[in-house]
Amino acid sequence: MLWINLIGVALIAIIVWWFWLYKSSSVALQEGRVEVIVKDGVYQPSKIKIPANKETVLMFTRRDLSSCAETLLIPDLEINATLPLNKQESVTIPASPSGHYAFHCQMKMYVGELIIE
Repeated sequence: MLWINLIGVALIAIIVWWFWLYKSSSVALQEGRVEVIVKDGVYQPSKIKIPANKETVLMFTRRDLSSCAETLLIPDLEINATLPLNKQESVTIPASPSGHYAFHCQMKMYVGELIIE
């Protein structure tokens, strides 16, 4: 009985860490293109920094079979893209003012942040 309780507490700790404490890494822009992998329920990287007032291309490769991962939305920039499985899809971010812009799938299960500075 003690082992079951310990396993339960450990699982709760993992869930709390994953959903509330885990901080994903950021990536800086390299030569006008950023590679993003959609895999295992997350965007890798999930935080992307790009320069303000400069058009940028994000290259998304979807490796996740989930149908939710098929759609990429950046509502504040009015971007809606379909990501084919195991193929690279370019998404052009227009020259935009500084700010933080959320991107996600249609059900907001996959989430990320575009930081324009």
